[in-house]
Amino acid sequence: MMLVGRGIVPVVVIDDAAQAPGLVAALAAGGIRCAEITMRTDAGIDAIRAATDSLGDADFVVGAGTVLTGADVDRAVDAGARFIVSPGLDDEVLARSASHDVPIVPGVATATEVQRALRAGLDHLKLFPAGVLGGLPMISALAGPFPQVRFLPSGGVSPANAAEYAASPHVFAVSGSWMAPRDLIAAGDWAEITARSRAAMDLVGA
Repeated sequence: MMLVGRGIVPVVVIDDAAQAPGLVAALAAGGIRCAEITMRTDAGIDAIRAATDSLGDADFVVGAGTVLTGADVDRAVDAGARFIVSPGLDDEVLARSASHDVPIVPGVATATEVQRALRAGLDHLKLFPAGVLGGLPMISALAGPFPQVRFLPSGGVSPANAAEYAASPHVFAVSGSWMAPRDLIAAGDWAEITARSRAAMDLVGA
């Protein structure tokens, strides 16, 4: 899984694809080496393409988030996404990601879903919404019967708890949006995003 060792996976909502190159540069300047650009807005696909095209040889990977259908997978991969994140465990999304040979981190919320993911050959999973589900105690509980699974907690992760999540041996990275919230992206406040990114990386020790 290419996200292992990257520490933080920023969840990015972009309304103007032209902002994507500046965003990626700001995240990278703060030490972050990946971004999950969500498909929640009309600009999502174009933002993935613009971000990917701006990378050059940089050690930075752009993925697609909020991927809900097989068609979403096709569009994301065509735009250059190198990983897929989905809020749930959808068979069509899993199959289409496998057909493109692109890594996927599907969302799970129950032991049943973890078992289904393992049956599909996946052991790096997104716990979503992590805060509502119980956070680290939930991760520790699932790690009992599923010690081979590593989680990406998402939803309710913040500067107040990111370090605690990241210190867990059952967590491979943390997911959050506080480094690059929608309003700062829209304002093009790259200096603030870089500062927040640097502080976030310090928190998780990556």
